[in-house]
This record gives sequence, C-alpha cells and structure tokens, in this order.
Amino acid sequence: SSTTTIILSPQPISYSTITSVLFLILNMAFLFNFAKPEPKMVKESEALPGRDSSLMDKCADNHTFLKTKTKAPFPDGTESIVFGMGCFWGAERMFWKQPNVYSTQVGYAGGFTKNPTYKEVCSGQTGHTEVVRVVYDPKKIKLPTLLQVFFNEHDPTEGYRQGNDVGTQYRSAIFWTNEAQEKLVRAATDAFGKQLPKDMKVTSELGPLTEFYYAEDYHQQYLHKNPNGYCGLRGSGYKLEDEFEKLNVDKKKENVANEGQNEGQNEEQKDPKDQGSKDEL
Repeated sequence: SSTTTIILSPQPISYSTITSVLFLILNMAFLFNFAKPEPKMVKESEALPGRDSSLMDKCADNHTFLKTKTKAPFPDGTESIVFGMGCFWGAERMFWKQPNVYSTQVGYAGGFTKNPTYKEVCSGQTGHTEVVRVVYDPKKIKLPTLLQVFFNEHDPTEGYRQGNDVGTQYRSAIFWTNEAQEKLVRAATDAFGKQLPKDMKVTSELGPLTEFYYAEDYHQQYLHKNPNGYCGLRGSGYKLEDEFEKLNVDKKKENVANEGQNEGQNEEQKDPKDQGSKDEL
C-alpha cells in the first residue's frame, strides 16, 4: 500500500486579522481595568502604624541637580509648599527645572502612618500620597508660577489615580504652609475649575501641611540619576492662565475700593453731633 503525505504550507496572516487580535487584547485590558474596584482611602484606625525613625537621616544633604541643601534649616526668606501630582519622580523634575527654585525633595504626606516606607505607601494602607516639597524664595520665583506647573503638567481631575497609576497614593494634592499660600492656592483652583466642562471637576486634596515625610534616598532626584526612568506626567488639556493672580488681586482692590466708598457715604449721612469726639471715648 502507498502512503500519501500532505504538506500544509503556512498561510500569511492578513492585516485585518492582526488588527482584530490587537483590538481584542486592548478591549480585554480595558475591561480588566474597568472591572477593578475603585480605590478607597484607608481608615485612620486601620492604617499601618509606621515607626519613629525617619528616612531623612539616610538621604543626601545636597540636591544632586541644584547642589543646594535638601534639609532644614533653609536660607532666610525661603518657604515651602508641597504638591502631589501622581508619581513623584516626574513631578520633582518639573519643579527643580523652574528657574530660581531653591530645592526640592520627594516624600509622603496627607496620611496617617508615621515615617512610612515606599512599599507601605504603595500598599494604599498609609493614607499618604506621593509628594514633592518645593523650597523657594517668593522674591525670586512667585507661587503662581509653581501653581501653573501643578495645574498644567498633570491632571487634577482624576481622583485616586493619575493616568495608569491607580491608588490613593497617586492622588492630586496641595498642602500649604502659610495663609498667603492658601489664598493663592484656592484662587488658582477656582480659576482652573471654572473652565472645566460640567462632567469634570478639580479633585485635588487641598489643606495645610501637617507633616512631610522624606522618601528613601534613591527616590530623591530620581530622574536626574536615571534620565530614562519612568515619568507618567500628562496634563488634562486645560490650562491655568497667567492672568489668574491678577484677576484675583484686582477683585480684592475693587472690593476694598467699594468698601471705602460705602464708608464715605455712611460718614456723610451721619449727623455730626452723633459722631462723638476723642475726649468722649
């Protein structure tokens, strides 16, 4: 008997087949992410306890890029403000690149755990978000410039995530250290939020700084040490314009002028005999 051998030649894969497979993979990835439960903030009573020893002692004393101090005391006239913009590697680079910024440090803030580690923060069980502390002299670089970096270089509308980085540790935040900063932060947030469509809003956490905890030394100025390292920063497509501070200041001047005018009218309406004198007070 004879044996017949059939040889099957491989068929070329069509472009449409490749496209269909890629589309299926992307859809599966989307559905997988969509099915994930939304991150929730850990309760203070359930947060990790932390420790008394600080990571600051193990961090370098000098900034690897700016060559300035990274630990207090900082020069007279400087002040600090803390920003959370997702992964702190790219955020820190954004700020150290700004002319006349004195120093930057990355760390953790806004949560409950004392002196947390990076691994603990990434677990979502500390309540902290990744942040960068910016030390600056307001006479050399104004806070509105820093606020424009914050609002324009990341998306402050994404809640407990920043791009593909998902978790409460990536939430957007600003923590101020004095009342003057608070006023400008709130004015900037209001100005940025007014241009957003109805289905978007600023979700950044805003509040006074309670504590800044240094991150590990290898995280400090990470993208200077590793220029090709990860940076997931991207904006929302909306911008905080240069005029926001001017508009805020002009509004205050207008209010003061109106108050002065009203006081003058009230004085004119008073009977002179009712005004009293210094001797009577």
